[in-house]
Amino acid sequence: MLEPVLYWPTLFKDAHAWVKICDECQRTGNISRRHKIPMTTIQEVEVFDLWGIDFMGPFVTSYGNKYILVAVDYVSKWVEAVALPTNDAKGVTGFLKKNIFTRFGTPRAIISDGGTHFCNRAFARLLEKYGVRHKVTTSYHP
Repeated sequence: MLEPVLYWPTLFKDAHAWVKICDECQRTGNISRRHKIPMTTIQEVEVFDLWGIDFMGPFVTSYGNKYILVAVDYVSKWVEAVALPTNDAKGVTGFLKKNIFTRFGTPRAIISDGGTHFCNRAFARLLEKYGVRHKVTTSYHP
């Protein structure tokens, strides 16, 4: 079993390549194919390539802040969060530029719900400027 401290950025690609050449895997066949509705796959498998973002709150005001904007990297599970007074596009774009893009590089995609703080012109312009795809999911299940 792999240790949880092991850093292996190409784990998924290497595992996929191994399964393609594994004799026993080929003999077993397509055991993962089931008669279900196919789910949307996530192609970004490198660390900090895919972030999920969402707001928490409103909470009781503390130091002028009522909301928490949380971003989670899908591969490493690294969490970045910031307290904000409002849940608007200005707070989201500022957070992404200051806390994500400058510290971890530009991701390939960002996943969020369809809230107005994520689906607006300012957010779309920022993502277009940096070449980031926006994937919208259902609320409460990003």
